[in-house]
Amino acid sequence: MTSEQTARAAAKADRRQSLLEAAARLFADQGFTSVRLEDLGAACGVSGPAVYRHFPGKTAVLGELLLQVSQDLLDGAHRVAGAEDGAREVLTALVRFQTDFALSHRDVIAVQGREMRHLEPDVRAEVVRLQRDYIEVWAGQLRLLHPDEDHGTAVFRTQAALGLMNSTPHSVRRSPSEQRGRRTLLEGMALSALLAGSEAS
Repeated sequence: MTSEQTARAAAKADRRQSLLEAAARLFADQGFTSVRLEDLGAACGVSGPAVYRHFPGKTAVLGELLLQVSQDLLDGAHRVAGAEDGAREVLTALVRFQTDFALSHRDVIAVQGREMRHLEPDVRAEVVRLQRDYIEVWAGQLRLLHPDEDHGTAVFRTQAALGLMNSTPHSVRRSPSEQRGRRTLLEGMALSALLAGSEAS
């Protein structure tokens, strides 16, 4: 591949990512059904038809957005779990990781909560699978801290803590000062929920 081809490929990838980021904002603010491809293109400085160079349609944009973030979360969780020793240390790092995501991806969280029904069935199934695998990373560490609890309870603890951290679209404003002020409290509440009743708490 020539340097010119490399530059074109990089520019195309950048444009595609810009479209996904714009889609997250627009879908969160206006709702999936209200956003047109023309709106999405305008948010990135291109025409509506130009969006088709990157995605076959609006549903594909939504699918790629949620698939990408679900895969990124799962990959990140595995990196975190592999970099720490001890279940409590892993969970503490996972809470920091998820809190960072929740504070910086409020729009994606809102879209995921409202718009999953618009995905193609196979894409929705894959997003759900990735989310379940993400929860399993957490649940595996919780089983070590709560050996008397079953797998279902570990999953319940994880979902409850994730629900707390993912409340940011409703509980934390966008301003950096607000986010800094809430981060420590949010992390502490989530970790307390995960550790409650264990010898490590």
